[in-house]
Amino acid sequence: MSQNSIVVNIPAADSESEYIWRTIQDIKFFEEKNYQVNLPEGSLIDDLKVKSKSGELTNEDYERLKVFVQDSVYDKTDYQKGYQKIENQLELINKMIDEINQSNFNWNFKTFKTYKVNLTMYGPGGSYNPDEGSLLILTNPLGGFRNYDNPANTIIHEITHIGIEDSIITKYKIPHALKERIVDTFVFLNFNTYLPDYRIQDMGDKRTDQYLKTKEDLKNLDNFVKLIAQEN
Repeated sequence: MSQNSIVVNIPAADSESEYIWRTIQDIKFFEEKNYQVNLPEGSLIDDLKVKSKSGELTNEDYERLKVFVQDSVYDKTDYQKGYQKIENQLELINKMIDEINQSNFNWNFKTFKTYKVNLTMYGPGGSYNPDEGSLLILTNPLGGFRNYDNPANTIIHEITHIGIEDSIITKYKIPHALKERIVDTFVFLNFNTYLPDYRIQDMGDKRTDQYLKTKEDLKNLDNFVKLIAQEN
C-alpha cells in the first residue's frame, strides 16, 4: 500500500500572511455570502478590512500585515496538534485513495502521486487546487477542524473535488450546490464504513439522488451527470 500519498505542511509566517491578505482582499464577497471567515484579531486587521471594502488597500498595507503576523500572531507550535491529528489518519486516508485508484469507473478520476495538505488558521475553510493536487485545511491551536473532529472526512472530500473537477464538474458546467452534492454522495457511498460521521450537506440541489443510490452507481457517474446537464 502506498504510504507517500499525503504530505502535511505547517505554513511559514509569510505564507499565512499571504493567505490572510488574500482573505482580506475578498472580505466583501465573504461577508455578502455569509461565509464564516477566520482572521487574527487586532485593530490593524479591522483597518485593513475597511480599506478592502472601499478598494484602498496598498502594498504598504501588505508589508504592515506581514510584520504584524510575524511579530504578534504566528506561532509554529499552534499547528502541531492539527498536524498530528492528520498524521494519525494517514493510513486510513491512503487506504481510501488506494480504493479509488482500484475502482473501475467509466470516467476519469484524476489522482496525484502526492497530495499536499497545507494547514492554515485563517480564511473561510477548506479549499483545493485541482492542478497541483494541493488542499488547504483550516485548523486551530486545539487541533480542531471545521465541520468534523476527524480531519480524514474533510481531506477525502477535497481529494474527491480534485478528482472530479475536470472530467465531471467543468465538463458539464455543474453549479456549486450540485457539485457539493455529487462530492458528498461519492464520499458517503464509498467510505461510510470508514467515516461513520460523514454527512451529506443539504444545499438544495438533489438532482443526482435518484441516480446515485449505491457504490456501484458511481461507476456511471459521468452518464448520470450528463443526463442532468442536458435537462437544463
